[in-house]
Amino acid sequence: MHRFANPSRFLKIARPLTGWLFWPGLVLLVAGALCGLLVTPADYLQGDTVRILYIHVPAAWLGMAGWSGIAVAAIVQLVWRHPLAAIAGRAVAAPGALFTAICLATGSIWGRPTWGTWWEWDGRMTSMLVLLFLYLGYIALANASPRDGQGGVSPVTAIFGLVGAINIPIINRSVVWWNSLHQGPSITMRGSSIDGSILWPLGFTLLGFSLWFGAIMLMRMRTILARNKVEARLQRLARG
Repeated sequence: MHRFANPSRFLKIARPLTGWLFWPGLVLLVAGALCGLLVTPADYLQGDTVRILYIHVPAAWLGMAGWSGIAVAAIVQLVWRHPLAAIAGRAVAAPGALFTAICLATGSIWGRPTWGTWWEWDGRMTSMLVLLFLYLGYIALANASPRDGQGGVSPVTAIFGLVGAINIPIINRSVVWWNSLHQGPSITMRGSSIDGSILWPLGFTLLGFSLWFGAIMLMRMRTILARNKVEARLQRLARG
């Protein structure tokens, strides 16, 4: 794992990998979105509003996956002192917050014709809103706290990311634990309750957005490392 602690070694992999993730991701998500809009039939109950799932489900998945990534990065940073783990946690926060906000927005748009209201203090919606606030708090703390010396987050911010992971299983099980307006688990290990004629484009958008998320994270890590290099050079010039 520490083989990639060297920024130069990491960048040799990250530069080409960014493009390999970005362009296939773009093709997949555009193909999935077009198929979901133009090819699949309307749902017999929800009508055309069902098509929002091709954006809503990937956004929800990436919002939760992003914070899970922050928690893993925090463990690696606190236990193994890996310098790139701190940078990775900082890089994931902004796209994670963005996808969480998209999840909440698309859920509200779907809820208006389905439930008759833009917002309901439902267990799933409330726990996702808490996740957005956690992201915003993490970003604010990362910007306000002293850096770890490598351009990543401080140990205090890493601990915050680790504690905030408690919310992830709450989001996942909220529709099971509480009487929820939100529909129950539609896709499980036992199969899917969504008809196959509607479900299949979701795989394209889910994989496409996931690849995009990875590309954005790598771009942000490269930006942080480049900024560190410039700051270090300016400090050497100031001392000289």
